[in-house]
Amino acid sequence: MSISKSRQAAMTAAMPASLRTAVAPYDWTRDSIGESGAAVYHLHGRDGAPDLYLKHGRAVTAADIADEAARLRWLAQYLPVPAVVQFARVAGPDQAWLLMTALPGATASQVLEANPALGLAVVDALAAFLRRLHALPVSDCSFDTGPAVRLAQARQRIDAGLVDADDFDAGREGWTAEQVWVALQDCLPITPDLVVTHGDFSLENILLQEGAVVGCLDVGRAGIADRYQDLAIVWRALGELDAALQQRFVEQYGLLDIDQGKLQFHLLLDELF
Repeated sequence: MSISKSRQAAMTAAMPASLRTAVAPYDWTRDSIGESGAAVYHLHGRDGAPDLYLKHGRAVTAADIADEAARLRWLAQYLPVPAVVQFARVAGPDQAWLLMTALPGATASQVLEANPALGLAVVDALAAFLRRLHALPVSDCSFDTGPAVRLAQARQRIDAGLVDADDFDAGREGWTAEQVWVALQDCLPITPDLVVTHGDFSLENILLQEGAVVGCLDVGRAGIADRYQDLAIVWRALGELDAALQQRFVEQYGLLDIDQGKLQFHLLLDELF
């Protein structure tokens, strides 16, 4: 969706001067990919300038954008992620902007929608990329997103009324956030197998080109966590397409079997974010 010149001018007026200068040579369209609560804009370059993406958010979302900026800078050492062009955050009211480079490719969900026959090839590419991600050095990662941290964040979100119960999976339609919380407690304790995780390894957040993963998006929840944080999200997404793709993914990732208890825990936890 295109943004009018007057709307664009009004939005840039609140930015720090350096960021206003950086986005001036661009036309904006609103983008729905990888939003996660933030407003995301595709900035189309003029006169040969490279395309960029801009995320903007306030309050809680501003904090999420700051988290993403920090993680993008760390992950850039290891994986194809958008480069941070500029990050800015101001108080009163709390706002943050994250300006990033655009990556090539189409999301895994777009690829599969356009050509379902590519299912096995897409699954193989996803599994190979997730193995690569989970092999990153935990000792070099300073971001803790393990079960204890995520449970504490989930409780805060419930208490603040931030959980969207209308967005729960079909199997929990009609549930309240408190019911999800109680069900989570019934899954505990779990023994985490800690790796560096993406945090939201969905088909919408992985970019492919010519059969290979060329980028990942929306990394604001990346950090050290149980590997099932990622496995559960992609397992659910593939199950909505074909159970055979789930099994193929597990095999290509390198698991002999899937831990149903951990899947349940992480899918319940994801409802609260």
